[in-house]
Amino acid sequence: MRKYASALAVFVVSLMVLPLAAQAPGQSELSAIHQIKDEGFNDSKVMEIMSYLTDVYGPRLTNSPDIKEAANWTTGKMKEWQLANVHLEPWGPFGRGWSNERFSAQVISPRPFPLIAYPKAWTPGTNGPVTAAAVLAPILKEEDIAKYRGQLKGKFVLTAAFPENPERFEPQAHRYTDSELAELATQPVPVANAEDRAAQFRAQRELSLKIQKFLVDEGVAAWIEPSRSDDGTVFVQQGGGRDKEKDPPAPPRVAVASENYGRIYRMLDKKVPVTLQLDIENKFYDDDLNSFNIIGEITGTDKAKADEVVMLGAHFDSWHGGTGATDNGAGSAVMLEAIRILKTTGLKMRRTVRIGLWTGEEQGLLGSRAYVKQHFADPEVMKPSPEHAKLDGYYNVDNGTGKIRGVYLQGNEMVAPIFSAWMEPFHDLGMNTLTIRNTGGTDHLAFNAVGLPGFQFIQDPLDYDSRTHHSNMDVYERIQEPDMKQMAVIVASFVYLTANRDEMIPRKPLPKPQPARPQP
Repeated sequence: MRKYASALAVFVVSLMVLPLAAQAPGQSELSAIHQIKDEGFNDSKVMEIMSYLTDVYGPRLTNSPDIKEAANWTTGKMKEWQLANVHLEPWGPFGRGWSNERFSAQVISPRPFPLIAYPKAWTPGTNGPVTAAAVLAPILKEEDIAKYRGQLKGKFVLTAAFPENPERFEPQAHRYTDSELAELATQPVPVANAEDRAAQFRAQRELSLKIQKFLVDEGVAAWIEPSRSDDGTVFVQQGGGRDKEKDPPAPPRVAVASENYGRIYRMLDKKVPVTLQLDIENKFYDDDLNSFNIIGEITGTDKAKADEVVMLGAHFDSWHGGTGATDNGAGSAVMLEAIRILKTTGLKMRRTVRIGLWTGEEQGLLGSRAYVKQHFADPEVMKPSPEHAKLDGYYNVDNGTGKIRGVYLQGNEMVAPIFSAWMEPFHDLGMNTLTIRNTGGTDHLAFNAVGLPGFQFIQDPLDYDSRTHHSNMDVYERIQEPDMKQMAVIVASFVYLTANRDEMIPRKPLPKPQPARPQP
C-alpha cells in the first residue's frame, strides 16, 4: 500500500549528542549480530522465498485461491524451520474471493494491435469473446452522464479524458542521498493543511459509483479506463465490490496502458471507427467469506520474560496485475528470512518472537487491525487486554525492495537513543537515520492506534512509486537481492536486541478512543 509521510513533527536524532553508552550493544550482542550477518549474507534463503511467493504462487489477492496456496506453502516452510505455534488465524468477514482465469484484449480495426491491459478486481467477465465498437463518452462530472444515455448498450466505453504522458528526463529508480536523509531528519514546524483530501476522494468515488451504475444500466460490454503512468505500465486495483448483497453491481472493467488508451482515444476523436475484442473470464468465490493471518513463533528462553512478545510482520496480500513482488512479497520474504535466521542460528532470545503476515492490507489494513483488536485492544473503546501489556514492540517492512536506511519513530522520542545505538553496527550498510516522522498506509499503524510501539523502516524508494507499486511491473525482476539480504539482517538484529533487552520498548501514552469513521 502507498506510504505517506506525515507533515507533523519531524525529529533529528544526532548520533553525536545522545547518551548511547548505556544502550550500545555489548560484546555478546555484537557476537550475535556477527552470526546473524554470517547466516543472512552467506547462506541466505530470501530470494528462494521471494521466488516461491511471486513466481510459483503469483499475485496474492485476499481470499483468492492463490493467496491460500501461498499461505499453505508458507506455513509448511515455517514448520520445516521448526517454529512453534504455526497456524492460520481467521478473521472476517472479508467478502468474496476473486480471480482472473483468462484475459485477452486487442483492437480489431481499423488496424489490429494487442492491448496491454488488465481486468479490475471483483468485476465480472464477458462470458466469452466479445467483439464490439469502442465509444468515446467522456464523463468528467455528473451532468455529463445525460449526454450519453441510451447510446452505449453493447459498446466498449471510454469515459476518461485524454491521458497525459509527459516526457521523462530523470531516472525513475532512486536511492536516498545524504542530503535527502538529512532533510528527512529535520523538524519543520507543522502547518495546517487547507486542502481537504478526504473530501476530494469522497467526491471522486461518488462520481465513479454514479458512472458505474449508469454503465451497468446502459448494458455496456465493458468499461475501458486508462492507467496512470506510461511505458506500458498498468496500475490496476479494484473495480467491483466484495459484498454480493450490499455492493452495487459493476460492468466488466479493464485498465489499459495509457499509450494504448491514447491511440484509441485519438482515433475515436477523429471519428475513425474502432472495434475491440475482449475475452475475460473472472471467478468469484463465495464458499468462505473470512480471511486469515499467518502466525508463527520462536518461544522465549527466559521463564520470567517468555510471555512477553516481540513481533515482526508484513502484509502478505497483493494486487493482481503483477506478482506482488515489491508490494509486498519483499516485506513478507524479509520477515520470513529474518525469523529463519534467528531460528537457524540458535541464538537465545529471552522474549518470545512472533511473526505475523497479514491479509486484507490492500483493502484497509484489515488483517492487522483484526489481529490487534482480537489480541490487544479495540481502538474504538481503548480498553487494553492482558496481552497488550506483554507486547514489547512490532517491526514492519512494506516500502518495496530498497535497503533500510533508518527507522520512522512514529512520534516516540523515548526510543531514539535505543535505536540510535542499535544502528551503529549497520552504519556501513547504509543505516544511519532516525526521524520522529510518522509514515502511514501500512500495518504498523494498527499497533500504534492502540498505544503499542509499532515501527516502519526507512527504505530507499528505488522505483516503487514510479513503476512497481500496484502495477503489472511488480514482479520478481524488480527485486534487489543485496538490499533484501541487508533488510533481513537488520530486522533480525533489531528483533534479537529487543527480545533480550532488560526493559521493554518505551511506549507513548495510550491514545483516546477513536470512533469508527464511516466508509467513503
